[in-house]
Amino acid sequence: MKKNYLLTPGPTPLPPEICEAMARPIIHHRTPQFQEILKEVSVGLKYVYQTTNDVFIISSSGTGAMEAAVTNLFSSGETVLVVQGGKFGERWTEIAKAYGINTEIINVEWGKAVNPEEIAKRLKADPGIKAVFTTLCETSTGVDNDIEKIAKVVRETSAVLVVDAISGLGAVDLKTDAWGVDVVVSGSQKGLMLPPGLGFISVSSRAWKLVEASKSPRYYLDLRKAKKAIDKNDTPFTSSITLIIALNESLKIIRSDGLENIFARHKKMADAVRASAKALGLELFAPTAASNAVTAVKVPAGIDGEKLVKTMRDTYGVTIAGGQDELKGKVFRIAHMGFIGEFDIITGLSCLEKVLAQMGYKFTLGVGIKAAEEVFLK
Repeated sequence: MKKNYLLTPGPTPLPPEICEAMARPIIHHRTPQFQEILKEVSVGLKYVYQTTNDVFIISSSGTGAMEAAVTNLFSSGETVLVVQGGKFGERWTEIAKAYGINTEIINVEWGKAVNPEEIAKRLKADPGIKAVFTTLCETSTGVDNDIEKIAKVVRETSAVLVVDAISGLGAVDLKTDAWGVDVVVSGSQKGLMLPPGLGFISVSSRAWKLVEASKSPRYYLDLRKAKKAIDKNDTPFTSSITLIIALNESLKIIRSDGLENIFARHKKMADAVRASAKALGLELFAPTAASNAVTAVKVPAGIDGEKLVKTMRDTYGVTIAGGQDELKGKVFRIAHMGFIGEFDIITGLSCLEKVLAQMGYKFTLGVGIKAAEEVFLK
């Protein structure tokens, strides 16, 4: 028998309170009891989003919320600017093209953040651009983009800013209203500590004008329907009842802990993982702009990166993430988001050391764990 540890950037481990909430007998979604839960959830989501705007709930993964942003705000033939610095920046382009929307692209080297000045230059060159699409945390590379600075640039134009915060929300600070971010999408299985199955999207009053003007086809993802429902404390279609009840418990935990304390905890775990990697002689994939949600580390020369991840998972029960697309086998990623604590990190690093040693990588056993413990002791 082996105990399993989940250190992936989604899904993340579930707190006991969440498991208990999902084990309760189901209730009907068109009842005062469920509407009371929706009311609490609405307040909690606005707290996490740091917004006074409505936050709509979609029964889908985070990608469904991304698609809702595209199909609700824009029409075929319009032009948007997409920041592509990893797998999930590319997803914005793929969704936009599916709806006949023209995409101008800023290609950013994987492992680096976009320069906000490049966005400003592109917007100045083409005033017809309707929106800028970017990510808060690019999960595939472990990089955070500077959303505050990007938002400042975009606000000086007629374009709106749409941010994929699926991996970052609840782990990395995102002041939606204070920074002037028009649309923020997220998902349930990351910092919100839930199973996959819920997408979320907030829309500013500035962006809502585009929702009303869009001619794109939409039905299930139609935010106009969602707006009519949310104004009555309801949902337009059958709710993911169990997940929303669990979401309410998650949001209570987050509000009890406090966002500032949560952000500080994520930073300390990220610092510990990076200190450990450096002590082991490993190279960080993103030495600058590294996210406090997930750390990407280069696989050392002579080590099979895919075998490393597979052995940790299948032999020892510690699941981390490998690289995606062009990074497959070249990096591994350790998450420190959601219901992950210091001793989960220590366990994961201990397993990493053991497997690296078994695979012939030369280092002093325990040096990575020591470095992480020193961070936690500060």
